Amino acid sequence: MNGFTSFNDTWFQQLHRLVQQLSSCPKHPTTTEHQHHLLHVINKVMSHYAEYYSVKSLAAEHDALSVFVAPWATTLERSLHWIGGWRPTTAFHLVYSEASIHFEAHIIDILRGFRTGDLGDLSPAQFRRVSELQCETVKEENAISEELSEWQDGVSELMGSSSDLDVKTGLLTSVLKRADDLRLRTVRKVVDLLTPQQAVEFLIAASELHFGVRGWGITQDRHRNNF
Repeated sequence: MNGFTSFNDTWFQQLHRLVQQLSSCPKHPTTTEHQHHLLHVINKVMSHYAEYYSVKSLAAEHDALSVFVAPWATTLERSLHWIGGWRPTTAFHLVYSEASIHFEAHIIDILRGFRTGDLGDLSPAQFRRVSELQCETVKEENAISEELSEWQDGVSELMGSSSDLDVKTGLLTSVLKRADDLRLRTVRKVVDLLTPQQAVEFLIAASELHFGVRGWGITQDRHRNNF
C-alpha cells in the first residue's frame, strides 16, 4: 500500500493546483473563449478524478483489504467513509447547500430578475434532474451496501482454504470497484447537468470540503498522538 499512499499524496497536491486553476476562471464567463477555458479546466479536473479511481482499482486488485480500510486517510476521514471512500450522495447534499448559499448571497438581484448564472441560479429542470439522480444514486448505494453485507455475513468462510480466501477477497474487490465507479459516475453526472460556471463552483466546493475534512483530520490525529 506504500505505492498507493504515495500516489494519493501526490494526487492530492495536484488537486490543490487544479483548484487554483478553477478559482482563477472567470466568475461570469461572457465570451466563447471564456466558456472554452472553463470546459478545458473542468475536463482536466475530471480526468484527474478518473486517474485516481483507475489507480485505486489496480491497488484493490493487489490488496483489497488494505484499500477497504484506507490507511492513507486520516482517522476522521475513515469515520466518514462508505466502502473505502466518500458516500456518493454527498455530492447532492453539496449541490443543495451551495445553491442555498449562492441564492441567499444574491437574493436581491434574483428578486429583481437578474440572472447570476451560479449555483444559486439553478433552473427548475436542473433541480428536477438533481432530485432524479439523487434517487437513482441512493438505490445504487443501497444495492452495493447489501452486497457488502452479504460479503461480511460470509466471514466464517474466511477460515477455509486459501482458495476460499482468494474468492472472498475477489468479491470484496468487486464491491470496492462498484463503489468507486458510482463515486466517479455521480460526479460526472452532476457536472454534466450544470453549466460550466456552475460546474466550476461545484468542483471547487467539493475539493474544499475534501481539503477541510482532511486538514482537520490531520490536526486531530497529531493531537491524539501527543497523548
